[in-house]
Amino acid sequence: MKALLCKQYGPPEGLVVEEVPDLVPGEKQVVIDVRAAGVNFPDSLIIAGKYQFKPPPPFAPGGECAGVVHAVGAAVRNAKVGDRVIAFTIYGSFAQQVAVDAATLVPMPPALDFPTAAAFVMTYATSYHALADRAALAAGETLLVLGASGGVGLAAVEIGKVLGARVIAAASSAEKLAVCREHGADELIDYTHEDLRERLKALTGGRGVDVVYDPVGGAYTEAALRSCAWRGRHLIVGFANGEIPRIPANLPLLKGCSIVGVFLGDYIRHDAARMGEDLATLFKWLGAGKLRPRIAGTYPLARGGEAIRALMERRVSGKLVILPGE
Repeated sequence: MKALLCKQYGPPEGLVVEEVPDLVPGEKQVVIDVRAAGVNFPDSLIIAGKYQFKPPPPFAPGGECAGVVHAVGAAVRNAKVGDRVIAFTIYGSFAQQVAVDAATLVPMPPALDFPTAAAFVMTYATSYHALADRAALAAGETLLVLGASGGVGLAAVEIGKVLGARVIAAASSAEKLAVCREHGADELIDYTHEDLRERLKALTGGRGVDVVYDPVGGAYTEAALRSCAWRGRHLIVGFANGEIPRIPANLPLLKGCSIVGVFLGDYIRHDAARMGEDLATLFKWLGAGKLRPRIAGTYPLARGGEAIRALMERRVSGKLVILPGE
């Protein structure tokens, strides 16, 4: 089989496609023929050796995929050859095959296609966990989404609307904000040309926002935190701009607000049953047309490094998907 390999930590331009041996499942594993793999920001970190988990090179990046079960281990009872499945892999999905623990498999809804399945679960599960669980976002509240045109950002915009919130989308261009409007945002802020705090003050009548969804980091974090309402919740989802902000500790004190961490990986490990309930809800909403994943582009395996680079440079509105069979 072919795999897109990181042979030493570094930029995505260093990734190479090579032939590697076909995989054999362990006792409790399944081997999946990967039909589509979603590209996510952690992929750029793991190949640079900057992620929480550092696999030794050579390895294939890629944290989520959709495909067909190719082989099952002797102790596997929840899957069979031919099943259509979604899997979280941390790494390994940018290949024609990946081996995963069978207990982590997510059955694909029958009507779902592989690219959409690969682009859906990680971003929407992260945003649902953040908004419904960690922030307890309620109908009638105001939600600010930073980096709103990215994969998790658009998911947060859509989920916020389904939960009944007024959604303010902030992004870095008129083109990106137009995409946010298409996905349901009520108000738009171009924070490269507008003062974020002043615009939020105007949009909320000086009250501030109830929930901030922040996958961006950098200077926007403090500006958004200062714009929180009394008892607001600021969700720390990631640091897409590359800078981990230093937050003045007096701000949550003065506003009576909370700074809340969001990490889907550990949520899955600590509360798998609840994660299953989340996915059931998300698939129901998807089937009803309440959620509309945006696939901004697909790439063959040989151009996987280009896809990661486009994501790193924030040139993407929605999700990118790698198709290993092309």
